[in-house]
Formats: sequence, structure tokens, C-alpha cells
Amino acid sequence: MAYDIEKPDEQWRAELSPAEYQVLRRAGTEPAHTGEYTDTRTAGVYSCRACGAELFRSDTKFDSHCGWPSFYDPKDSDAVELIEDRSHGMLRTEVRCSRCGSHLGHVFAGEGYATPTDQRYCINSVSLRLTPDES
Repeated sequence: MAYDIEKPDEQWRAELSPAEYQVLRRAGTEPAHTGEYTDTRTAGVYSCRACGAELFRSDTKFDSHCGWPSFYDPKDSDAVELIEDRSHGMLRTEVRCSRCGSHLGHVFAGEGYATPTDQRYCINSVSLRLTPDES
């Protein structure tokens, strides 16, 4: 797929920290319970750390106790791209930023969370940047 923001790999490596690059550009996963936004309650907008696209609002964030920030819905239906992921011997749905194609995490459905969508967007903190709402 063509993205609005496309850069050579060398440029991504120069602009991102090694941990950010591993997750955002190589579809890695940060260790559970280590991300800066796992337990954050600050009101605001979560954006893609690679390109700044607005992805999720804090009012859709919920406690799933899975070890990563969880959201039940993206800020805008066009904010993320969903891709079938058959890696690791299972079927999952990968979540990418629709603006730059960066890996964010995975989305799961039907787990029984009391959310309006019954979905859990399990997103790596290192993929996000939180901009707090102005008071």
C-alpha cells in the first residue's frame, strides 16, 4: 500500500530510537508492563510517534490488564489500517498507522470487555506520543 508519508529505511533509522524503530518499522513488540502509557490516565490524544497522525483519544482507553495500552476504538476509522497477520503460528489482526504504515500493535475482538465495540486495540506505548488536552 502507498502511504502519505514514505521514507527510506535509513531515514527512519536516523529519526527513530532503536526501540522505536524495532516496533514501528520492524513490527516488534515492547515487553509487557514496561511502556510509558500502559497505566496513564491523562486526557488527550495519542498520535503516531513516527509521523504524528492522531490515532486514539484517551476517552477510548481502558484497563485490560494485558500489559500494553488498550483502546476500544480509533479516533477516526481512517486513522488505522488493519492487516491480517499469520506470524507466530496464529491468526491476528495487525494495526498500522494509515498515514505512514508504522506498526502499532494488534486488535482483538470478542474477549468480553465491557466496551462499546467489544474490541481491544493492544498498542505499543513506544508507537505512541500523548498530547494532553489543554485545561
